[in-house]
Amino acid sequence: MGGFAAQFAAAFMVTVGLALVSGFLGTLFGLLLAISKGTPAGRFRSVVTAYTTVVRGVPELLIILLIYFGGTTFASKIAGRYVEVNAFTAGVIALTVVFSGYATEVFRGAIAAVPAGQIEAAKSLGLNSWRRWLFIVGPQMLRLALPAYGNLWISLFKDTALVSVVGLTDIMRVAYVGAGSLRAPLTFYLAASSFYLSLTTITLLSIRLAERRYPAFSR
Repeated sequence: MGGFAAQFAAAFMVTVGLALVSGFLGTLFGLLLAISKGTPAGRFRSVVTAYTTVVRGVPELLIILLIYFGGTTFASKIAGRYVEVNAFTAGVIALTVVFSGYATEVFRGAIAAVPAGQIEAAKSLGLNSWRRWLFIVGPQMLRLALPAYGNLWISLFKDTALVSVVGLTDIMRVAYVGAGSLRAPLTFYLAASSFYLSLTTITLLSIRLAERRYPAFSR
């Protein structure tokens, strides 16, 4: 692959960084939305439901393009001149939106599956809402959500390839440039496939390890 080895190495780190930042932010945002969806405020539940419906109903590529070009247009109007949004920043925002939309429903379903009797028992013991979440709901919710949550991470690593369309120098972008420069598309795309496969395999093994080691509260 000529001199593209170093570029692939740098692109690999960009891809991992993009996925980790987006996944972390998406997890926090999704958990907050899932908790909010369980509150008595019906109007806010409707807003969260609308958010998750839109996110899950619109292709990830379109969300990336909307945020990248929409952000560029908005920033340009504010600055009074053309300002291009950083591709990495646009990718983080877009993938965070996508990840949080799916994570909200994963966490919501896991929270709903926690036995109500245990929550009532915790209330009778005088535990406040924070302690109930810390000691009762949170641990069981995490155990119940792990399989679906792991699938979200696998999808996230694959979705990072879509950010290459707005100019991010990730694995997919380097493969595309290399395939065109050296006229060896099969070699470069197979190399890119191996990188993504390694990331998703590591993620899958990590989730399986966590499932085996985590206390089986739900059983």
